[in-house]
Amino acid sequence: MLIGRVVGSVVSTRKDEKLEGRKLLVVQVHNQDNKPVDQYVVAVDSVQAGPGDMVLYATGSSARQTELTEGRPVDAVIMAIVDSWDLGGANVYEKWA
Repeated sequence: MLIGRVVGSVVSTRKDEKLEGRKLLVVQVHNQDNKPVDQYVVAVDSVQAGPGDMVLYATGSSARQTELTEGRPVDAVIMAIVDSWDLGGANVYEKWA
């Protein structure tokens, strides 16, 4: 699993029929210290994430392991919205702060 922040969305009126009705979000990758890096991924949203949400996402074959993405041409999926995380006992991120 990887971590990042939803920074945008992708709208596509023509796509593979297996992707019809699926929300595509742009996620900016963050490092372990919650610092954004210059890397982005487009991921299928399986948890109703939205702009500004910190999320966990999976890529590769793991992205096709959710009920929503199984058997679909997906390389990245958002599978959790992060409420908080700590690293070595120090709080790195708090959604409600």
